[in-house]
Amino acid sequence: MQAKIDFRAPILILSPFAGTPGEWAQKKKETHIRDARTNRRIRAREVRVLGAQGEQLGILTLDQALAKSAEVGLDLVEISPTAKPPVCKIMDYGKFKYDEKKRTAQAKKKQVVVQIKEIKLRPRTDEHDYDFKIRNVRRFLEEGNKAKLTIMFRGREIVHKEIGQKILVKVVEELKDVAIVEQTPRMEGRQMFMILAPNPKWKAKQPAAGAQVSVKSPAPGAVAPAPRAPRAPRAPRPASVEAAAPVEAGDVAAVAAVPAAPELSASPKA
Repeated sequence: MQAKIDFRAPILILSPFAGTPGEWAQKKKETHIRDARTNRRIRAREVRVLGAQGEQLGILTLDQALAKSAEVGLDLVEISPTAKPPVCKIMDYGKFKYDEKKRTAQAKKKQVVVQIKEIKLRPRTDEHDYDFKIRNVRRFLEEGNKAKLTIMFRGREIVHKEIGQKILVKVVEELKDVAIVEQTPRMEGRQMFMILAPNPKWKAKQPAAGAQVSVKSPAPGAVAPAPRAPRAPRAPRPASVEAAAPVEAGDVAAVAAVPAAPELSASPKA
């Protein structure tokens, strides 16, 4: 039995620039910088030339522009190929690519990525599970992320949508110090969801990450407190009676006046 192939089915084409529009624009910019035409790779016959310091050199033929760049030992780079005539600049192309890559890395380091964390609840979620999930939502918001709360309805639970609304209102009341409602509750199929975002007022009250505690220096002319004297070492205790200090001559009479302890009889009792 031969399998039938449906040639009318849609074909998924994977783009090399898959991702968000911002990532696509960034990759397109990096590709444009990497594939910029230089020197003999420039195809135009006449180009508008910018000097190494940005000064205008006018419209020159390609050979004249290459001669100008060779005089200063730099490259001729086509920076605006769509202009008429194309705009080229005399520069060190290797240094230009290095600086551009460095600026891109610095911008990426300062970029703050906000994630959306989803927490799922049910109309019949137990109190313990509810408290545990709300603590996680609070932690997500304190980390600067957004939280998506989803109420899942099963079976006949979809008839009582007001129960899910009460749960979401309760969550907003408990997290009003750290969260604001970015998207109000709404239904999507058999699910009701709401999106919370960090409260800007709460974030403003928090100290900056990595802030150091400043140590106050004494005012000029103030007398510094005197250093505390070191504690005297404690005398060692004698290990046994034999190791005790010897009795002085004047204490012999006092020792003799102490009554001796009665001797115990070794004979058994009658």
